[in-house]
Amino acid sequence: MIADQLVLNKKATKSDYSTDKKSEKPIRSIAKALSWRVVGTLDTLLISYILTGKITIAASIASIDFLTKMVLYFFHERVWNLVSWGK
Repeated sequence: MIADQLVLNKKATKSDYSTDKKSEKPIRSIAKALSWRVVGTLDTLLISYILTGKITIAASIASIDFLTKMVLYFFHERVWNLVSWGK
């Protein structure tokens, strides 16, 4: 079954976002990255505060975490969008 899908997907031609409803636009990946990072950053902030007892250190850790993981998530999403398996 998976092999059949892989063969079918290899035969498919490339298309743009308007004709390929299975693909996501980059702006959607950005919105998903931002919303997920807000959740993740709040988690990091809380854990950092519990471990350090200092809100300034916790906020510094959460800020760095927010920026780096948002960028990593965006590129992770874009790479997965190129994979036709499961679409």
